[in-house]
Amino acid sequence: MNRYAFWNNKGGTGKTSLAFQAICRWAEQHPDSRVLALDLCPQANLSELLLGGLTGQGSSNLNQLHQAKPRRSIGGYFEARLPSPYSLPALNPADYICIPSQLNPAIPKNVELVAGDPVVELQANAIATLSNTQIPGIETWLKVIDWVSDFIGQLKGAYDAAFIDANPSFGMYTQIALSSATHLVLPLMADDSSRRGLQNALSLVHGIQLPSPIYSQYSFTQKLSQAGRTLPRVHVVAKNRLTQYMGPASAYQSVLTSIDNLLASLLQLNPTVFTFTSLANGIVEIRDFQTTGVVAFAEGKPFSKVSAGNHYIGGKVTQVSADYIAFCQSAIDDLVSRL
Repeated sequence: MNRYAFWNNKGGTGKTSLAFQAICRWAEQHPDSRVLALDLCPQANLSELLLGGLTGQGSSNLNQLHQAKPRRSIGGYFEARLPSPYSLPALNPADYICIPSQLNPAIPKNVELVAGDPVVELQANAIATLSNTQIPGIETWLKVIDWVSDFIGQLKGAYDAAFIDANPSFGMYTQIALSSATHLVLPLMADDSSRRGLQNALSLVHGIQLPSPIYSQYSFTQKLSQAGRTLPRVHVVAKNRLTQYMGPASAYQSVLTSIDNLLASLLQLNPTVFTFTSLANGIVEIRDFQTTGVVAFAEGKPFSKVSAGNHYIGGKVTQVSADYIAFCQSAIDDLVSRL
Protein backbone atom coordinates (compact mmCIF):
# COMPACT_ATOMS: atom_id res chain seq x y z
CA MET A 1 0.00 0.00 0.00
CA ASN A 2 1.38 3.41 -0.97
CA ARG A 3 1.38 5.90 1.86
CA TYR A 4 1.63 9.54 0.78
CA ALA A 5 2.76 12.18 3.27
CA PHE A 6 1.98 15.81 2.43
CA TRP A 7 4.69 17.74 4.19
CA ASN A 8 7.12 20.60 4.01
CA ASN A 9 9.25 21.98 6.82
CA LYS A 10 7.95 25.42 5.80
CA GLY A 11 4.39 26.31 6.83
CA GLY A 12 1.85 28.05 4.64
CA THR A 13 2.56 26.09 1.45
CA GLY A 14 -1.00 24.77 1.16
CA LYS A 15 -0.24 21.18 2.08
CA THR A 16 -3.51 20.61 3.94
CA SER A 17 -5.70 22.05 1.19
CA LEU A 18 -3.88 19.98 -1.42
CA ALA A 19 -4.09 16.88 0.76
CA PHE A 20 -7.83 17.36 1.26
CA GLN A 21 -8.57 17.76 -2.44
CA ALA A 22 -6.18 14.97 -3.46
CA ILE A 23 -7.65 12.50 -0.95
CA CYS A 24 -11.19 13.18 -2.13
CA ARG A 25 -10.32 13.07 -5.82
CA TRP A 26 -8.26 9.89 -5.52
CA ALA A 27 -11.16 8.27 -3.67
CA GLU A 28 -13.64 9.44 -6.32
CA GLN A 29 -11.48 7.97 -9.07
CA HIS A 30 -11.05 4.67 -7.17
CA PRO A 31 -14.55 4.01 -5.79
CA ASP A 32 -13.80 0.34 -5.12
CA SER A 33 -10.75 1.16 -3.01
CA ARG A 34 -10.62 2.02 0.68
CA VAL A 35 -8.72 5.17 1.55
CA LEU A 36 -7.30 6.02 4.96
CA ALA A 37 -6.52 9.64 5.85
CA LEU A 38 -4.29 10.21 8.88
CA ASP A 39 -4.15 13.72 10.30
CA LEU A 40 -0.86 14.07 12.18
CA CYS A 41 -1.05 17.85 12.38
CA PRO A 42 -2.22 19.08 15.82
CA GLN A 43 -4.10 21.91 14.14
CA ALA A 44 -6.36 19.18 12.67
CA ASN A 45 -7.39 21.35 9.72
CA LEU A 46 -7.61 18.36 7.39
CA SER A 47 -10.00 16.69 9.82
CA GLU A 48 -12.20 19.79 10.06
CA LEU A 49 -12.43 19.93 6.27
CA LEU A 50 -13.33 16.26 5.94
CA LEU A 51 -15.87 16.55 8.75
CA GLY A 52 -17.78 19.47 7.24
CA GLY A 53 -15.65 22.61 7.09
CA LEU A 54 -16.84 25.93 8.46
CA THR A 55 -20.44 25.77 7.27
CA GLY A 56 -20.87 22.05 7.91
CA GLN A 57 -19.89 22.13 11.60
CA GLY A 58 -16.52 20.50 10.99
CA SER A 59 -15.06 21.89 14.20
CA SER A 60 -18.01 20.72 16.29
CA ASN A 61 -17.92 17.28 14.69
CA LEU A 62 -14.22 17.05 15.45
CA ASN A 63 -14.81 18.02 19.08
CA GLN A 64 -17.32 15.18 19.37
CA LEU A 65 -14.61 12.73 18.29
CA HIS A 66 -12.25 14.17 20.91
CA GLN A 67 -14.89 13.73 23.62
CA ALA A 68 -15.43 10.05 22.83
CA LYS A 69 -13.90 7.42 25.08
CA PRO A 70 -11.35 6.55 23.93
CA ARG A 71 -10.65 9.73 21.99
CA ARG A 72 -11.50 8.91 18.38
CA SER A 73 -8.35 10.53 17.01
CA ILE A 74 -4.61 10.18 16.63
CA GLY A 75 -4.34 11.70 20.10
CA GLY A 76 -6.49 8.88 21.45
CA TYR A 77 -4.23 6.31 19.85
CA PHE A 78 -1.13 8.03 21.23
CA GLU A 79 -2.76 8.01 24.69
CA ALA A 80 -3.02 4.23 24.38
CA ARG A 81 0.65 4.04 23.41
CA LEU A 82 2.09 6.24 26.16
CA PRO A 83 1.82 3.52 28.86
CA SER A 84 3.10 0.92 26.36
CA PRO A 85 5.57 2.78 24.18
CA TYR A 86 7.82 -0.11 23.18
CA SER A 87 5.29 -2.83 22.45
CA LEU A 88 1.90 -2.62 20.80
CA PRO A 89 -0.86 -3.05 23.40
CA ALA A 90 -4.10 -4.89 22.69
CA LEU A 91 -6.32 -2.33 21.01
CA ASN A 92 -8.94 -2.07 18.31
CA PRO A 93 -7.86 0.33 15.52
CA ALA A 94 -11.53 0.95 14.69
CA ASP A 95 -11.81 2.82 17.99
CA TYR A 96 -9.72 5.62 16.47
CA ILE A 97 -11.16 5.70 12.93
CA CYS A 98 -14.27 7.54 11.73
CA ILE A 99 -16.12 7.73 8.41
CA PRO A 100 -16.38 11.41 7.40
CA SER A 101 -19.20 10.87 4.88
CA GLN A 102 -21.52 10.03 7.78
CA LEU A 103 -21.13 13.65 8.89
CA ASN A 104 -20.25 15.32 5.60
CA PRO A 105 -22.03 13.77 2.58
CA ALA A 106 -19.73 15.62 0.17
CA ILE A 107 -16.89 13.27 1.09
CA PRO A 108 -16.61 9.97 -0.80
CA LYS A 109 -17.90 7.04 1.23
CA ASN A 110 -14.66 5.10 0.79
CA VAL A 111 -12.62 7.65 2.78
CA GLU A 112 -11.95 6.89 6.45
CA LEU A 113 -10.13 9.14 8.88
CA VAL A 114 -7.88 9.06 11.90
CA ALA A 115 -8.64 12.60 13.02
CA GLY A 116 -6.08 15.13 14.15
CA ASP A 117 -5.97 16.26 17.74
CA PRO A 118 -4.35 19.28 19.48
CA VAL A 119 -3.63 17.05 22.48
CA VAL A 120 -0.70 15.70 20.46
CA GLU A 121 1.15 18.92 21.32
CA LEU A 122 0.70 18.11 25.02
CA GLN A 123 1.89 14.56 24.41
CA ALA A 124 4.96 15.68 22.45
CA ASN A 125 7.36 16.07 25.39
CA ALA A 126 6.40 12.70 26.84
CA ILE A 127 6.80 11.05 23.43
CA ALA A 128 10.24 12.62 22.94
CA THR A 129 11.33 11.56 26.44
CA LEU A 130 10.22 7.99 25.84
CA SER A 131 12.09 7.88 22.54
CA ASN A 132 15.33 8.98 24.24
CA THR A 133 15.10 6.68 27.26
CA GLN A 134 18.05 4.31 27.57
CA ILE A 135 16.89 0.71 28.13
CA PRO A 136 19.34 -2.17 27.53
CA GLY A 137 18.28 -4.36 24.64
CA ILE A 138 15.55 -1.99 23.40
CA GLU A 139 15.95 0.50 20.57
CA THR A 140 13.57 2.95 22.19
CA TRP A 141 13.68 5.59 19.43
CA LEU A 142 12.80 3.02 16.79
CA LYS A 143 9.99 1.58 18.90
CA VAL A 144 8.41 5.02 19.25
CA ILE A 145 9.04 6.06 15.66
CA ASP A 146 7.01 2.99 14.60
CA TRP A 147 3.78 3.99 16.36
CA VAL A 148 1.91 4.95 13.17
CA SER A 149 3.47 2.07 11.24
CA ASP A 150 2.26 -0.24 14.02
CA PHE A 151 -1.24 1.20 13.68
CA ILE A 152 -1.30 0.71 9.91
CA GLY A 153 0.06 -2.80 10.36
CA GLN A 154 -2.85 -3.65 12.65
CA LEU A 155 -5.25 -2.86 9.81
CA LYS A 156 -4.00 -5.95 7.95
CA GLY A 157 -4.25 -4.59 4.41
CA ALA A 158 -7.79 -3.25 4.78
CA TYR A 159 -6.91 -0.08 2.86
CA ASP A 160 -5.58 0.47 -0.63
CA ALA A 161 -3.94 3.84 -0.05
CA ALA A 162 -3.11 6.06 2.90
CA PHE A 163 -2.67 9.83 2.93
CA ILE A 164 -0.90 11.57 5.80
CA ASP A 165 -1.05 15.27 6.61
CA ALA A 166 2.04 16.11 8.68
CA ASN A 167 2.87 19.19 10.73
CA PRO A 168 5.51 21.59 9.32
CA SER A 169 7.64 21.07 12.41
CA PHE A 170 10.08 18.20 12.62
CA GLY A 171 9.10 17.23 16.13
CA MET A 172 8.80 13.63 17.21
CA TYR A 173 5.18 13.22 16.14
CA THR A 174 6.07 14.50 12.66
CA GLN A 175 8.94 12.05 12.47
CA ILE A 176 6.53 9.28 13.49
CA ALA A 177 4.28 10.34 10.61
CA LEU A 178 7.01 10.59 7.99
CA SER A 179 8.68 7.32 8.94
CA SER A 180 5.41 5.53 8.12
CA ALA A 181 5.20 7.07 4.62
CA THR A 182 6.51 5.59 1.39
CA HIS A 183 6.13 8.74 -0.72
CA LEU A 184 6.49 12.47 -0.04
CA VAL A 185 4.40 15.17 -1.68
CA LEU A 186 6.23 18.46 -1.15
CA PRO A 187 4.17 21.63 -1.75
CA LEU A 188 6.16 24.78 -2.48
CA MET A 189 5.25 28.41 -2.96
CA ALA A 190 6.73 30.76 -5.57
CA ASP A 191 9.06 32.44 -3.07
CA ASP A 192 12.64 32.10 -1.99
CA SER A 193 11.71 30.80 1.45
CA SER A 194 10.15 27.79 -0.27
CA ARG A 195 13.47 27.11 -1.98
CA ARG A 196 15.12 27.06 1.42
CA GLY A 197 12.22 24.96 2.70
CA LEU A 198 12.96 22.39 0.02
CA GLN A 199 16.59 22.27 1.10
CA ASN A 200 15.57 21.94 4.75
CA ALA A 201 13.07 19.18 4.00
CA LEU A 202 15.63 17.05 2.19
CA SER A 203 18.22 17.78 4.84
CA LEU A 204 15.90 16.66 7.65
CA VAL A 205 14.47 13.55 5.97
CA HIS A 206 17.37 12.41 3.79
CA GLY A 207 20.39 14.04 5.43
CA ILE A 208 21.30 15.99 2.28
CA GLN A 209 23.56 19.01 2.79
CA LEU A 210 23.55 18.91 6.56
CA PRO A 211 25.18 22.06 7.98
CA SER A 212 27.80 20.00 9.82
CA PRO A 213 28.83 16.30 9.89
CA ILE A 214 28.26 16.34 13.65
CA TYR A 215 24.51 16.14 13.06
CA SER A 216 24.58 13.03 10.89
CA GLN A 217 24.99 10.52 13.72
CA TYR A 218 21.88 11.89 15.45
CA SER A 219 19.79 12.40 12.34
CA PHE A 220 16.44 10.88 11.43
CA THR A 221 18.11 9.65 8.23
CA GLN A 222 20.99 7.90 9.94
CA LYS A 223 18.89 6.26 12.62
CA LEU A 224 16.41 4.81 10.15
CA SER A 225 19.08 3.82 7.63
CA GLN A 226 21.17 2.02 10.26
CA ALA A 227 18.06 0.07 11.23
CA GLY A 228 17.53 -0.96 7.61
CA ARG A 229 14.38 1.10 7.26
CA THR A 230 13.26 2.68 3.99
CA LEU A 231 13.02 6.45 3.91
CA PRO A 232 10.05 8.11 2.16
CA ARG A 233 11.07 9.23 -1.33
CA VAL A 234 10.08 12.54 -2.90
CA HIS A 235 7.31 11.67 -5.35
CA VAL A 236 5.76 15.01 -6.34
CA VAL A 237 6.87 18.61 -5.92
CA ALA A 238 3.74 20.76 -6.13
CA LYS A 239 4.37 24.39 -7.02
CA ASN A 240 1.28 25.66 -5.31
CA ARG A 241 -0.73 28.89 -5.40
CA LEU A 242 0.88 30.32 -8.50
CA THR A 243 -0.93 33.56 -9.30
CA GLN A 244 -3.66 32.84 -11.85
CA TYR A 245 -3.09 35.76 -14.17
CA MET A 246 0.68 35.86 -13.93
CA GLY A 247 1.43 32.17 -14.04
CA PRO A 248 4.90 30.72 -14.36
CA ALA A 249 5.86 33.36 -16.97
CA SER A 250 5.46 36.18 -14.44
CA ALA A 251 7.89 38.03 -12.21
CA TYR A 252 7.93 34.87 -10.11
CA GLN A 253 9.75 33.10 -12.93
CA SER A 254 13.22 33.73 -11.51
CA VAL A 255 12.24 32.18 -8.18
CA LEU A 256 10.58 29.21 -9.86
CA THR A 257 13.63 28.75 -12.06
CA SER A 258 15.91 28.73 -9.01
CA ILE A 259 13.71 26.02 -7.47
CA ASP A 260 13.92 24.01 -10.70
CA ASN A 261 17.70 24.42 -10.76
CA LEU A 262 17.99 23.29 -7.15
CA LEU A 263 15.79 20.26 -7.83
CA ALA A 264 17.76 19.37 -10.96
CA SER A 265 20.99 19.48 -8.98
CA LEU A 266 19.59 17.39 -6.14
CA LEU A 267 18.11 14.90 -8.60
CA GLN A 268 21.46 14.47 -10.31
CA LEU A 269 23.47 14.12 -7.11
CA ASN A 270 20.93 12.11 -5.09
CA PRO A 271 18.73 10.17 -7.56
CA THR A 272 17.65 7.53 -5.03
CA VAL A 273 15.89 10.19 -2.95
CA PHE A 274 13.32 10.69 -5.72
CA THR A 275 10.82 8.39 -7.39
CA PHE A 276 11.13 10.36 -10.68
CA THR A 277 14.09 10.69 -13.00
CA SER A 278 13.20 13.99 -14.68
CA LEU A 279 11.72 17.25 -13.42
CA ALA A 280 8.87 16.99 -15.93
CA ASN A 281 7.69 13.81 -14.22
CA GLY A 282 8.02 15.15 -10.70
CA ILE A 283 6.71 18.72 -10.76
CA VAL A 284 3.08 19.81 -10.81
CA GLU A 285 2.20 23.49 -11.21
CA ILE A 286 -0.97 24.58 -9.42
CA ARG A 287 -2.24 28.13 -9.71
CA ASP A 288 -4.18 29.87 -6.98
CA PHE A 289 -7.66 28.39 -6.37
CA GLN A 290 -8.83 31.86 -5.34
CA THR A 291 -12.54 32.24 -4.48
CA THR A 292 -13.36 28.68 -5.53
CA GLY A 293 -10.86 27.38 -3.01
CA VAL A 294 -12.24 29.60 -0.25
CA VAL A 295 -15.76 28.29 -0.89
CA ALA A 296 -14.68 24.65 -1.19
CA PHE A 297 -12.78 24.72 2.08
CA ALA A 298 -15.45 26.70 3.93
CA GLU A 299 -18.04 24.13 2.87
CA GLY A 300 -15.76 21.13 3.34
CA LYS A 301 -16.24 20.03 -0.26
CA PRO A 302 -14.01 18.59 -2.96
CA PHE A 303 -14.14 20.67 -6.13
CA SER A 304 -16.31 18.03 -7.79
CA LYS A 305 -19.08 18.87 -5.28
CA VAL A 306 -18.86 22.67 -5.45
CA SER A 307 -21.73 24.15 -7.43
CA ALA A 308 -21.52 27.19 -9.66
CA GLY A 309 -23.42 30.28 -8.55
CA ASN A 310 -23.90 32.11 -5.27
CA HIS A 311 -22.61 30.75 -1.97
CA TYR A 312 -23.26 32.26 1.45
CA ILE A 313 -20.07 32.23 3.50
CA GLY A 314 -19.93 34.11 6.79
CA GLY A 315 -23.09 36.01 5.96
CA LYS A 316 -21.71 37.26 2.65
CA VAL A 317 -22.59 36.23 -0.88
CA THR A 318 -19.69 34.77 -2.86
CA GLN A 319 -20.02 33.82 -6.50
CA VAL A 320 -18.23 30.89 -8.08
CA SER A 321 -18.03 30.34 -11.83
CA ALA A 322 -18.33 26.94 -13.52
CA ASP A 323 -15.21 27.66 -15.57
CA TYR A 324 -13.09 28.23 -12.51
CA ILE A 325 -14.43 25.13 -10.77
CA ALA A 326 -13.36 23.18 -13.85
CA PHE A 327 -9.96 24.88 -13.73
CA CYS A 328 -9.45 23.93 -10.07
CA GLN A 329 -10.58 20.38 -10.73
CA SER A 330 -8.14 20.08 -13.62
CA ALA A 331 -5.26 21.19 -11.39
CA ILE A 332 -6.10 18.57 -8.76
CA ASP A 333 -6.55 15.92 -11.44
CA ASP A 334 -3.03 16.67 -12.62
CA LEU A 335 -1.70 16.16 -9.10
CA VAL A 336 -3.72 13.00 -8.48
CA SER A 337 -2.60 11.52 -11.81
CA ARG A 338 0.92 11.38 -10.33
CA LEU A 339 -0.19 9.39 -7.28
